Amino acid sequence: MSAQSTVHGPQSTAVSRFTFHVLRFTHHASPRFPLSAFRFSVTAFTLLEVMIASGIFFLAVFSILALVSNSLRNANTLRRPEVDAGMAAALIIGQTNTLTEGSLGGDVGDWYPDYSWDSQSSEVDTNGLWQVDIVVNRRGHQKPVDAISIWVYSPDSKGSMSQPLGAPGRR
Repeated sequence: MSAQSTVHGPQSTAVSRFTFHVLRFTHHASPRFPLSAFRFSVTAFTLLEVMIASGIFFLAVFSILALVSNSLRNANTLRRPEVDAGMAAALIIGQTNTLTEGSLGGDVGDWYPDYSWDSQSSEVDTNGLWQVDIVVNRRGHQKPVDAISIWVYSPDSKGSMSQPLGAPGRR
């Protein structure tokens, strides 16, 4: 049927389909075109069609929610990296640029309040070469977060090997 097809009521009044739908949706009946004169065909979805459409809709919504949840979890792990032992090495070497034999410890800073570091420094040879072992721990955990052993050349630092042979503390 074309858009200009006509609808006939019981009183044989010819009305275009456009006029019929305008009358039907605006609910303005007139004596010339009473709404009761037209046959309305009511079409609707069956319960099975509604259930299938609802199932597809909820499947899509839950798939999107799972994708968003995984993306947020991945973004959260990327947001705050774990503390690296190199950060503690920068704190140890960067403060005075000299080393002393023995152990040191401290916290990593305001950015990581639950983390602390411990270091053990020892002179390796008389030429100013030092070995610094650094371990980073997290409060409440037994296992260290990170550990590193670095070699540092620091000729200004004085250790037991750089002292004269008869000095106390010389190995």
